[in-house]
Amino acid sequence: MKFFLQEETINLQLTATDAINVVKEKLVAWLETAVAMIPNLLVALAIMFAFVFIGKLVKRGIIRLSSKVHGNKALVDLFASTVYIIVLTAGLFIALSVLKLDKTVTSLLAGAGILGIALGFAFQDSAANFLSGIMIAIREPYKINDLIEAQGYLGTVDRVNLRTTVLRTVQGQEVIIPNRLIYNDPIKNYTASGRRRVDLAVGVSYGEDLERVSEIAMNAIEGLDFVEEGTNINVHYNEFGDSSINFTLKVWIKEPQQGYYNDAQSDMVKSIKKAFDNNDIVIPFPIRTLDFGIKGGKQLSETKIAFADRPDD
Repeated sequence: MKFFLQEETINLQLTATDAINVVKEKLVAWLETAVAMIPNLLVALAIMFAFVFIGKLVKRGIIRLSSKVHGNKALVDLFASTVYIIVLTAGLFIALSVLKLDKTVTSLLAGAGILGIALGFAFQDSAANFLSGIMIAIREPYKINDLIEAQGYLGTVDRVNLRTTVLRTVQGQEVIIPNRLIYNDPIKNYTASGRRRVDLAVGVSYGEDLERVSEIAMNAIEGLDFVEEGTNINVHYNEFGDSSINFTLKVWIKEPQQGYYNDAQSDMVKSIKKAFDNNDIVIPFPIRTLDFGIKGGKQLSETKIAFADRPDD
């Protein structure tokens, strides 16, 4: 029995000794490999530092040159950062090839590609807003301080980011609209052409001389300061309304801003009202004609209305 215990003890000691020897051999091998790789490691670090320096120079140069060509800072920064990342990636590949780790990088890139596809499906709307922002920055359908109407909101462009466009409404509210909605749907840009027209709807009585009405309306507007020089003031009659003949007075104004537009429209209303009052032109209230005859209407005073005698209470 004692013999077997001694034999097991010897076997355990041999096993522990072998394990220690294996660990020592591994450590020695790793140390030798590390020492052997020191020159390559220094070369790889030098390559990375060089490419970082080159990338920064290229980025600064792109920002400086692109800012003179394109005024959108967000797009310029995005392009410069993309080029910078490409330069760093190239330097990383060269450095890893010096360290003989090309296959490891390939595996990591394959995993990153799969992860990128998964994230792309998860953030489709964000990606669409980002790409739409790039296209808006390139095409420039509107600029900062332009007056536009998009998604039912009218306001001045306050900021154009790569994912959203920020409008400042006439009432002072800030409206944030995703770029994909603006890029895919129609927008109105009131500033692009540098001019704007006020279309004022007016109604006059059926008894008025329409030629005289047109002349008085145009004369009332011609002398106002906001009317753009060299343009015509037009009067277009539209319809026979319930109680009036309706027309639209069309006037081009000097500035497209909404505040200027509102002031011009207000002055037009006051001028038309004053001119019509001075010339006895009636802007009618809603009128209803009561027809007491089969073939046409009669004056109420000419119609006999009989009331049945009510019995006394």
